[in-house]
Amino acid sequence: MAEIRPRAVVIGAGFGGLQAARALAKLPIQVTIIDRKNHHTFQPLLYQVATAGISPAEIAAPIRWILRGRKNIEVLLGEVKGFDLGRRVVKLPELEVPYDYLIVAAGARHSYFGRPEWEPLAPGLKTVEDALEIRRRVLLAFELAERQTLAGGPSPPLNFVIVGAGPTGVELAGTLAEIAHRVLRHEFVSIDPRRARIVLLEGGPRILPSYAPDLSRSAVRQLHRLGVEVRESAMVTAVEPGAVWIDKESIPAAVILWAAGVSASPLGKELGAPIDRAGRVLVKPDLSLPGHPEVFVIGDLAAVKDEKGNLLPGVAPVAMQQGRAVAKNIAAALHNQPRPDFHYVDKGSLATIGRAAAVAQFRKLHVSGYIAWLSWLFVHIFFLIGFRNRLIVLIQWAWSYITYERGARLITGDTWLPGWTDSRKSGAGGQVLEFHDHKTGTVAELEDSQHRIV
Repeated sequence: MAEIRPRAVVIGAGFGGLQAARALAKLPIQVTIIDRKNHHTFQPLLYQVATAGISPAEIAAPIRWILRGRKNIEVLLGEVKGFDLGRRVVKLPELEVPYDYLIVAAGARHSYFGRPEWEPLAPGLKTVEDALEIRRRVLLAFELAERQTLAGGPSPPLNFVIVGAGPTGVELAGTLAEIAHRVLRHEFVSIDPRRARIVLLEGGPRILPSYAPDLSRSAVRQLHRLGVEVRESAMVTAVEPGAVWIDKESIPAAVILWAAGVSASPLGKELGAPIDRAGRVLVKPDLSLPGHPEVFVIGDLAAVKDEKGNLLPGVAPVAMQQGRAVAKNIAAALHNQPRPDFHYVDKGSLATIGRAAAVAQFRKLHVSGYIAWLSWLFVHIFFLIGFRNRLIVLIQWAWSYITYERGARLITGDTWLPGWTDSRKSGAGGQVLEFHDHKTGTVAELEDSQHRIV
């Protein structure tokens, strides 16, 4: 008779979920990992996909491939809808998956602070799909400006506005400046990409607020050298097609990008435990759910504080350490041993700003500029999954550094931007006019019977 092993179910194949699954694979249990996607995404490099530096396949890998060779792990593609903690089952649309131990590492998504209507106008950056949409909008803005100018229309303002100046916002701003001022400067006839305006908005008193003040000031200086306009204490009050509002000031924007905040996955509410304002689950010191020692919550979905009472940031190192810690606690439970509390070991923080520009914080050691950028480069390449991915990314970065070229400049999908106003002739002589209704916030199209703008 086959031995019946305990089953651990892991929700989410991000940094925390994968670390937990890999560690659990060494135990005498069955492991099921469930994710909505069939791939793990190396999120710290998503901005490189969004800015045409690398292709999605170079920072994403199939979950089954990552966990190949581990006989006690099964991978399930599906979206979790809820839990029955009493019966110990995970609910999917078509089936229920039983568990003895549950690890919920469902991550976080964009937060628009109660204004979901802003999301179509200002995409965030959490998934490969987000990155491709941002890439489409950024490259398309230059193409539409060139076409409109060639057609004899007024030269439109090429403003790129990034809302939020944490690491993601800073990375996007610096790289967009490089694209406009270096990569594209000789490729257009009627427009000068170097005249593009990159505006980085931060609602708080300084950018990179999780870093030391001296590093924030250094980041501002480095962004200025790259041609980025940084505005601190600039709280966004409205986002509409083609514009961002700060109180009564309107900033025209061909492209608006959102990097201002995140909220935890709604699965946190399905657990029935107390949550904080951002939707993170208030877990016990061993990362378990209050009242359910067999359930653990980790990563961006968990509200965990350090020894000083500060909430741990939603970054990959925190999630990875929590994933390994939970696997050790499950191993302790299997042997009827006490489970230790989780303690995060902060090995430092790195944020890239642009070409040879970055900041690094290793406890009391603060580094800026080229040395910090090299540190950031090699740390991120080291943690990329798969030797092939590391080698390709390293070669592409070296080539881009020498030549200023970006090879993944593909525009896919619609050739339309929110708020863009453009009038031009269709291919067979039919006139098509597009106009923006400022009252309703919609874009309408007038078309003849034969031709339509898509």
